[in-house]
Amino acid sequence: MIDYVLWKQRKDSTNGLHLLRCRHGVLRPCVHRDRLVRRSPCEAYAPRAAGYINRTSAPTNTANDDEVTTIPAKQRPVRFMNHSAPFWVRHAALVFATKTFAAAMLALSIALWLDMPRPYWAMASVFIASNQLTGATWSKAVYRMLGTLIGAAAVIALIPNFVNAPELLSFAIALWVGICLYLSLIDGTPRSYMFMLSGYTVALLGFPVLSMPELTFDVVVARVQEIMLGIICASVVSMLVLPRSVASAIAAQATVWLAGARQLGVDVLTGRGSDRERDDERIRLAAAASEIDQLRWHLDYETATSANIARGLRRLRQHMLSLLPLLASIEDRGIALNSHEGAPANIAAISTRAARWLADGSQEEQEADGLRAALNEVQPQPGADATWNEIMIAGFVVRLGNLIDVTRDCQLLREAISDGRDPDSLALAFTPDTLTPAVPHRDHGLALWTAAATALSVLACCAFWIVAGWPDGATAPIFAAILGSLLASVDDPLPAFRGYYGVFLAVIATDGIYTFGVLPRITTLEMLIVALMPAFLLFGWLAARPATARVGSMLAIYTSVQLALNSSYSADFVSFANSSVALMLGVGLTGVISGIVRLFGAGWIAERLLHSNWKTLAAVADGKTPHDRVAIASLMQHRLALLAARITVVPGEARSNAANLRQLRAALSLVDLRQASLGLSRRTRAVIDAFVTHLASVYRTHAVGRLPHALVGRLDGTIASTLQEPASEARNEALFSLAGIRTGLFPEAPTYQPLQLEPEEMAA
Repeated sequence: MIDYVLWKQRKDSTNGLHLLRCRHGVLRPCVHRDRLVRRSPCEAYAPRAAGYINRTSAPTNTANDDEVTTIPAKQRPVRFMNHSAPFWVRHAALVFATKTFAAAMLALSIALWLDMPRPYWAMASVFIASNQLTGATWSKAVYRMLGTLIGAAAVIALIPNFVNAPELLSFAIALWVGICLYLSLIDGTPRSYMFMLSGYTVALLGFPVLSMPELTFDVVVARVQEIMLGIICASVVSMLVLPRSVASAIAAQATVWLAGARQLGVDVLTGRGSDRERDDERIRLAAAASEIDQLRWHLDYETATSANIARGLRRLRQHMLSLLPLLASIEDRGIALNSHEGAPANIAAISTRAARWLADGSQEEQEADGLRAALNEVQPQPGADATWNEIMIAGFVVRLGNLIDVTRDCQLLREAISDGRDPDSLALAFTPDTLTPAVPHRDHGLALWTAAATALSVLACCAFWIVAGWPDGATAPIFAAILGSLLASVDDPLPAFRGYYGVFLAVIATDGIYTFGVLPRITTLEMLIVALMPAFLLFGWLAARPATARVGSMLAIYTSVQLALNSSYSADFVSFANSSVALMLGVGLTGVISGIVRLFGAGWIAERLLHSNWKTLAAVADGKTPHDRVAIASLMQHRLALLAARITVVPGEARSNAANLRQLRAALSLVDLRQASLGLSRRTRAVIDAFVTHLASVYRTHAVGRLPHALVGRLDGTIASTLQEPASEARNEALFSLAGIRTGLFPEAPTYQPLQLEPEEMAA
């Protein structure tokens, strides 16, 4: 469905644009009056708009109707119900809950018809595997199948061999859970679910069969069949009934993200907002980009998505990775210009035109060509005695041209994705050699520590079970393994576990009501389905809402398991009470032990993330990492997204540096510098190599705070040596890269003053 929206400009006291609201929500600002704009539903919601800092000297034209405007800082998007949209779009959460419940009842009915020993596992598996997006459901189903098979094989290998040595068996299962959880935490892709499931499946299948070890193989095979049945039902229903594409979800999120990046560009070029607002928006965009990356992993499992669309989305993501550091680089150069002589009037006028073009959606190819031509005309050529202001002007012009190219490429890719065209047929200005996949941050030390905490929790529950001789005590280590794995990513586990105590009390209460109040009156399968519908529709609806997704999923899964529905009714209050106490004991012990072992908290994790950036910088400077700009940008922006969840514990200066992507920009500048130096003379290349080698040694030992100021003098000497090279593209790129390192890592350093050093001294 396509909406035609008539934009109207209205000036107000904030000198901003009135946000035009349509049935889809808040739309982007428009500069021109009475313009008919063709909009699609995927652009329904504009991102949160805020003012951003710009301390460049580029003036804004506020005297005419074509002024460059921004959305007022306090304006927030308001969503409006679109009554003309299909019901399943307006009520997606309810539709998902209905689909999931139908799939669960289908799995339960088939399992009962096939007389499977534990049909409730088929029902629970539906709630575990289901996702609102078809591709995500399929990927989760594949990895759940593989994880279940691996875990089942481990059970068959461990139980018969260690059944007579409970201490060794407990240690072996705890060790297996820990190793699998460690692999899951460092994987960082949807495949991580396979490793995590392989771990706690051993506890889930192994502990209950200890009383009848001779039936281990039969029980494991039956459990695998029940789980597979649930996975198949969830996948088929997701694919056939009102499917939702991963590709369309990524395209919609990318559209919103690009609108936010364009608004950030407008504010950077026109000078509005504050430091904090700009930092917040940059962090928010990095976190949103990380969410898009997580969705992108599921594209390969969506058969309905064409290869062109999938390739276009990957190419678009590569372009998105370059926008945030580009905008930060432009702003730093603008700050440097503003603190000295300011930008010339012709460059300021081009900046204003570029801001207007960005505010208009970057759709006009003719205006983009005009901006490129204007930038080529004013492009200065720094001489051997160039001042810092001249170097900054030249760099500003080049980076502004890069911004126009990348932004226009993003628009072309969006159009190609909408039409299903091959992105390789587009004449893009920015074309990486390969479609580099997203590179997630991996913290091996933290993953090992977290996995060890979960393994210790399982061991503690097993020890209590063995010492107490508790017949139903197996539930405690089972839930210790499951919850320890599911909540492994939580920084401070004790409050999280305390919060989930209420969830499990609700599970126990629901189980008790159904077991002793409802199920005794059920005589047919149809009556059972009707009786289960209210509770599980509610759980599914909660699972579909981001704010309550984890709570809803846990309620649905654990209520299914605790009910233990079978072909005949059999209820025992003593058994119910024992299993409930064991469940709460497992949750409590896991929370306490995880809280004791993982006592460092969010501040320690944030510090490790910040330190990891310096390690990456050292690796780039040493040449020990591949010079792949996309991979480096993906890795370091993922760290910024991880910092976003812990930003309140990050010190102010470190927070600002992270939000400004200073280490990322320095890494990208180092990559460009090494490549550009290959086209320079041997003398200048030796000077650059010596500087980069020294920089790498500083990075390796640096943890927090500012870099040594002595580096500025050495950097200025390298800039002076590079300026002596004959004018060429390689010399200019090396010069702009060195200037980028200076403005990025030493924003408060005094103005560049060339050091008159002999080449031999500089290369020493």
